[in-house]
Amino acid sequence: MNYKETVFLPRTEFPMRGGLPKKEPEILAGWKQIDIYRKLRETRKDAELFVLHDGPPYANGQLHIGHALNKILKDVINRSQSMLGKNANYVPGWDCHGLPIEWKIEEQYRKKGKDKDEVPVKEFRQECRDFAAHWLDVQSEEFQRLGVLGDWDDPYTTMAFGAEATIAAELGRILMEGSLYRGAKPVMWSPVEKTALAEAEIEYQDHTSVTIYARFAVKTPSHPALEGANIIIWTTTPWTMPGNRAMACGADIDYSVLRITGRGEGALAKDGDVICLATELVDEVTSAIGITETETLATLKGTDIAGTISLHPMHGHGYEHDVPMLLADYVTTDQGTGFVHIAPGHGVEDYELAHLEHGIPLPDTVAEDGKIMDHLPIFAGMHVLRDNARIAETMAEQGGVIGIGKLVHSYPHSWRSKAPLVYRNTAQWFVSMESHG
Repeated sequence: MNYKETVFLPRTEFPMRGGLPKKEPEILAGWKQIDIYRKLRETRKDAELFVLHDGPPYANGQLHIGHALNKILKDVINRSQSMLGKNANYVPGWDCHGLPIEWKIEEQYRKKGKDKDEVPVKEFRQECRDFAAHWLDVQSEEFQRLGVLGDWDDPYTTMAFGAEATIAAELGRILMEGSLYRGAKPVMWSPVEKTALAEAEIEYQDHTSVTIYARFAVKTPSHPALEGANIIIWTTTPWTMPGNRAMACGADIDYSVLRITGRGEGALAKDGDVICLATELVDEVTSAIGITETETLATLKGTDIAGTISLHPMHGHGYEHDVPMLLADYVTTDQGTGFVHIAPGHGVEDYELAHLEHGIPLPDTVAEDGKIMDHLPIFAGMHVLRDNARIAETMAEQGGVIGIGKLVHSYPHSWRSKAPLVYRNTAQWFVSMESHG
């Protein structure tokens, strides 16, 4: 008996195999032939509007799995809203400005032996525009190949002259209403690319940093036990010391005032020196800086120390400003000394605490190429990434550092140049959200 004849199945035109590499282009061609997107808009023109604002990809290369995931999820949302009877008008877009595109053009220049700084600005911009236009077309075809429905014949692009004119006009309106103003703020900066980077352009890699234990001699103590003492801070960024304007301690942290009575060979501190640091970190710190014996003179709370005025570690060498002790709830005893050195031009928390809360001015200390500015004594011309060991040694020679080490840790890098980044105080434009505009 032929059992095949006894199996009753419905007749179907579905092939035994999907053959999707052949079938999918045929389906897409059919959609294009009947102009399905326009027909959907026509049939739903009076329906409730559903708009998905498309966060645009950069027009700077082939699509990857992240692009596919993003657009397919958006397509699912748009199609489901359309099936619910809404007019889901999806306008795809592209970001045609910014470093990712400029960096690609600079790569082409380097291959040709050209220096970007010698290329006229108009020529450079046009090459960036042409590059973006090319990849916009490529990505559009690739998105359509994924089956994503949208207004692919009329997308929005940030480089469209109409869009740029609208943005310029709106910015002008904000300016005339008094909501636009010039200010300064520390931002993540690439000394290699000489530009600020957005969070999405940063990746973290292991990096070896020079660390220092710097001392701030107490000038005006807030507690008698601090008379003649040195506040000890630890930092992985010696290059920020010229920009130091304050220190911070934790209100409820216990701090010990110690007299050094014994030290190992090579220790930079001296017998008789009085130092102050978190009680919980005494053993760790004294071991790191070669101190073998200490005498505890007093134990204080952070609230006892707040308000103390100290001298900069390079006092007497051009850094004559007072360094106040502030309270901060982010100070911990997880690492370091229990004190944090505050450089308001080189960190967001430092900026908020010193500048915004206490009105301490923002100093300019680092140029766009990563070199310490010429007006700063001792360190002028030193590079913030290459010369940290030299900065540490210079401070040690002048008595401002009592310990030097190294630390391997996760550190921000540019996703293009792969070079380490720094926080740098830069002039910025701000739009006030409190004014009438």
